[in-house]
Amino acid sequence: MSASRPVEVEDLSVRFGARSALSRVSWTASAGELVALAGPNGSGKSTLLRACLGLLAPTQGTVRLFGTDCGQLSIRERARRVAWVPQEEAPRDNLRLIEYVLFGRYAHLPPFTGESADDRRTAERALAEAGLADRAESGILELSGGERQRLLLARALAQETPLLLLDEPTAHLDIGHQLDLFERVRRQVRDRGLCAIAAMHDLNLAARFADRILVLSHGRLVSDGPPESVLSVPLLREVWGVETELRRDPHSHRPYLLPLRAAAEGRLSSPADRRLGPVHVVGGGGSASPVLRRLVDEGFHVTAGALPLLDTDADTAAELGIPFSAEVPFAPIGELARVRTQELLSTARAVVIAPVPTGPGNLVNLELVEALGHPERVLWLNRRADLDYTGGRANELAERLLTRGATEVNDLDALVDQLRRVIPAASFPAAVALS
Repeated sequence: MSASRPVEVEDLSVRFGARSALSRVSWTASAGELVALAGPNGSGKSTLLRACLGLLAPTQGTVRLFGTDCGQLSIRERARRVAWVPQEEAPRDNLRLIEYVLFGRYAHLPPFTGESADDRRTAERALAEAGLADRAESGILELSGGERQRLLLARALAQETPLLLLDEPTAHLDIGHQLDLFERVRRQVRDRGLCAIAAMHDLNLAARFADRILVLSHGRLVSDGPPESVLSVPLLREVWGVETELRRDPHSHRPYLLPLRAAAEGRLSSPADRRLGPVHVVGGGGSASPVLRRLVDEGFHVTAGALPLLDTDADTAAELGIPFSAEVPFAPIGELARVRTQELLSTARAVVIAPVPTGPGNLVNLELVEALGHPERVLWLNRRADLDYTGGRANELAERLLTRGATEVNDLDALVDQLRRVIPAASFPAAVALS
């Protein structure tokens, strides 16, 4: 195979009638590289892959595979250069796995000949690389969804091509099978020097395994580079329309994203609708949801946190467009969530503490409230001593706050009345960043 780059896309446009699917896209991929194609539904990922396979004719521009225009290659020549792993492939017959994987050898067979012993050994090796060596004589219909995706990968590996294209190969798989599949692809890229290009929806999966991420939006290439430079809060807001927190894995140092809420304009963006506040609410486990809803209805600007994602209070905050600091589920509040909570507290004119159970993992929320240094602005709703699971530390902190000026309130009506006394109607401080 030529030493040219596996894929060179130059000024590529593809149209379907009046609709533009790709518009003047240019990029290249190198051997030994795993490239993730990312973007919302309809952004052009599958169209780009199909153009690279030669299944779609460009309206303008060119796609070259190892230096040769894709349109000038025969089907057999293309099949020796590039292998394809689709999202799914519904089997019609209960073929044995070894027979199915041998389909990947057809491009290498001379006309009117059958598979050789070498071809069979190649297919058996591909099954082993896909983790299916012990299932070679099983029928396809006996496989689970995850095993079928590995079978598609095995057939592609049996082609022994230097380029591998994958179209959302983990779309219907659970997280374990997703990790397994991409670990196998990553191994092929590393050990055999393949170039692999995969359309992916899961940006955290892309950040974990890809060397580069290409981001498409409305058929245009909007970003291209390593995950560390591509993934950003502004990009997610602009392209996907979601607000996120960007974090870094302490072991791999790769970025990962915590989605918070849709970034669409809503009630929160109207200052006239949020004259009072900000009020920061400490909650968790659903304890703060009634507070959040009532304060929003009463015209307060509200923040919250730190809350674990998938928690009822986090879902309520996301639904209402309330900025909040997030932590992964079932984990203690970490440094990034702590810093974000501190930022939200620093803008608050009052703090409401919901009747939330407090353990070692979320005690930092109360410690940050105390460190704020304005106990007279703290309102504690229905405080219960029996919700302390920290060996008394939470109750000691509560007593200090109440002794120094915090106020206990017994119901939401009293809470709202007290907040209106603590916070006179005024515009937001300049430091508050509405999102």
